[in-house]
Amino acid sequence: MSEIIWWIGGNVLVLQPQKLIRKAVELLNKSCLGNRFQSKTFKNIYFMYAIVDIAGQQFKVEKGRKIFVHRLDAEVGASLDFEKVLLTDNEGEVKVGAPYVAGSVVKATVLEHLKGEKVIVFKKKRRKGYQKKNGHRQCLTQILIEEIN
Repeated sequence: MSEIIWWIGGNVLVLQPQKLIRKAVELLNKSCLGNRFQSKTFKNIYFMYAIVDIAGQQFKVEKGRKIFVHRLDAEVGASLDFEKVLLTDNEGEVKVGAPYVAGSVVKATVLEHLKGEKVIVFKKKRRKGYQKKNGHRQCLTQILIEEIN
């Protein structure tokens, strides 16, 4: 996805297009010009998003967003379709499923398989001389959301 370099008030921002628009709205709403830029145009910016059940967890996804999920049985570069869509929002038009939205599909591509950061599990019983230290790294898959139907 192409990135955009933007210069605002002495700061350089490197953002993706959707993040760029959101950041611009935040900066304009916080600017010293105050309410002159707080028009209806900036208050009603919508992006289509969906809430999807992936591997037993629920994620809010948008087109072009990269997310980490529990390890999936798919090869790198494989295309995946997630049909367990719980909710979709398209420019203010919200569809809520019971339990899933009929006909909605989220398409994604597997970018890589990796491990998360190490989590230390430390157990101790005071005055008994019992200590146990263990570590764990969760296996994850990074996916790129390509399309929401």
